[in-house]
Amino acid sequence: MRGEDRLDETELVEQAKAGDLDAFEHLVVLHQRAALQVAYVIAGSDAEDAAQEAFVKAFRALGRFRSGSPFRPWLLRIVANEARNQRRGAARRAGLALRLADVPAGVERSPEEAALGAISRAELVRAVSGLPERDRLTLAYRYFAGLSEAEMATAMSCRPGTVKSRLTRALARLRQALSDQTAPQSSEATHG
Repeated sequence: MRGEDRLDETELVEQAKAGDLDAFEHLVVLHQRAALQVAYVIAGSDAEDAAQEAFVKAFRALGRFRSGSPFRPWLLRIVANEARNQRRGAARRAGLALRLADVPAGVERSPEEAALGAISRAELVRAVSGLPERDRLTLAYRYFAGLSEAEMATAMSCRPGTVKSRLTRALARLRQALSDQTAPQSSEATHG
């Protein structure tokens, strides 16, 4: 987020805290896509319900939001918590679908994003759905919500160094899951 946008967001948060529903609605519009993506990685088909409920909870909790703190990580933590609640409450679904964001024109993709772009959606969905929840959340924050490592640290309540190690492990597990999918099926046990 650019500095100018950050100032606008800070003003919107303060207005929303003062009860301005239009300001909060604008915050929802700014963060709705990221919220849906994070919720989808965790809650699957219940993502829209989770994101909507998270926005309601965020509005109710605005009084506890520390002025001057980054809003997006705070909001996405609420989204992730609500998505976990939705997932726990729903029957375990067979497949977890992801809404992969198209990279806007003019935005350079990271090597990881370029590699993920070469993988079929079905393969990626199967691989990510088999990862532990913490790995799914880590990947969602970084690659689907576009949070920086500092924002991820805030959202995950951990140190930036922990974010780096979690991201490295999540990517390694994703690579392994993808390679396991493409490995020829054999009746022999795999060694590892």
